[in-house]
Amino acid sequence: MGLTAKIRTRDGWAVSHAVVTVTDTTGAQVLRAEADAEGAVRDPNPMAPGPYTVIVTAVGYAPAAATAIVTASGRAEVGTVTLARQGGTELPPPGPWTVDPAHSTVGAVAQHLGISSVRGRFTDFAATVEIAPDDIAKSRVEAVIRASSIDTGNGMRDDHLRSPDFLDVARYPEITYRSTALTPAGSDRWTVHGELTLHGVVRPVDLDLAYLGTGADPWGGTRAAFRATTELHREDFAMNYNQVVQAGIAAIGTTLKVELDIQAVQGESLPQA
Repeated sequence: MGLTAKIRTRDGWAVSHAVVTVTDTTGAQVLRAEADAEGAVRDPNPMAPGPYTVIVTAVGYAPAAATAIVTASGRAEVGTVTLARQGGTELPPPGPWTVDPAHSTVGAVAQHLGISSVRGRFTDFAATVEIAPDDIAKSRVEAVIRASSIDTGNGMRDDHLRSPDFLDVARYPEITYRSTALTPAGSDRWTVHGELTLHGVVRPVDLDLAYLGTGADPWGGTRAAFRATTELHREDFAMNYNQVVQAGIAAIGTTLKVELDIQAVQGESLPQA
């Protein structure tokens, strides 16, 4: 194997349409290869030992360059090359946006038995985003989640999560989040400050938000993509149930890692199917 590389976005997604060009010290092109569906480049031809420049390009992303040293074996392992989206620091157009639940995920991960993770998601939710035209810090987001829509892939476990031991969906059918402020945390990253109402308890919760870009969709609309994460502690929301199985190991961890993959459509409503 000659040159190997992995092409990823800042959030770890494979860039399957990336093109890798390799030039020698004179600037002459010695290799051109395309990434596969997993964003990997694997050229089988050995290369002459020495230093090379590796240039990675992909439509919609800013080019990236790296230096590769080919060893006596003829191999060059470039490793992972991270591409930034072009215009990633530009904000979505101002105005109202509507989150598309069909192309978004509201998920959480909890530790199980201290050795593995259980993943769940809410399948019924609605959210709106308002991008302020003059000051991004004045932008707002509101979301409503149906607590009973929790889905971990196991019916018995889901019923338990809906019970008074956890979400108590009969008394608290909705989980809501309303932003209070927005502050920059990087070129295309923001911190969303807001209040989460869960299990009848209101707590301030910050979201670490990455803006992934804006583009046209096949239905004539404009879409923006975001990814957000945070951590919640069950005891902060009066969900103290647990079962200790052995040696102090809890069946279910008290910390929840929340993962949001959001796709929003420009406008006050979703396009009609």
